[in-house]
Amino acid sequence: MLEAIKMKYGYMRPTIADTSCEQQLKILKPICEQMYQEEHDSAKNRSKLSEVIASLLKGDKIVVAQLFTIADSSRHLMELLEILEDKGAYLQSIKEDIDTERKKEYSLSEMLSHLIEFQNEIIRERTKKGMEYARQHGKASGRPRKADENVKKAMEMYQSKKYTLKEIKAETGISKSTLYRYLEH
Repeated sequence: MLEAIKMKYGYMRPTIADTSCEQQLKILKPICEQMYQEEHDSAKNRSKLSEVIASLLKGDKIVVAQLFTIADSSRHLMELLEILEDKGAYLQSIKEDIDTERKKEYSLSEMLSHLIEFQNEIIRERTKKGMEYARQHGKASGRPRKADENVKKAMEMYQSKKYTLKEIKAETGISKSTLYRYLEH
């Protein structure tokens, strides 16, 4: 009986840092026979992910550039891993050097390190998306700037050398670090 041919399917999803998936394509194209690319970065309606999962046969593998490309949460990742296991298929993530086909023993610290990095990537991506959305809708991000008259007054008080930093802050509301930042410019 012939053994099933193992296919490597590349899966890509746009991210803030790679909106057209070009970086992911450079990584995946040399090692994958077939590519699947989502049209959007949304967690909902992942039609290409559903397609690739439906086409998997025993021994096939989904390859991603980064783990957070394929899953949006630890729970989602666990669900995907269970589906792949039921199908006898595998997952490979290049950045994290994870390949479920290898029966490598991972230490607890290695597993936690991968999980923490995965969660951090998800948070980073969601933060970037939120900031981009706010920017597109004319909302400023970051701390509000201090009133120019307070900054000017604080700088004059500091340069006069008659006031302590504590007195300057009490009078103007400008902290030491903010004052030094303005003085550098």
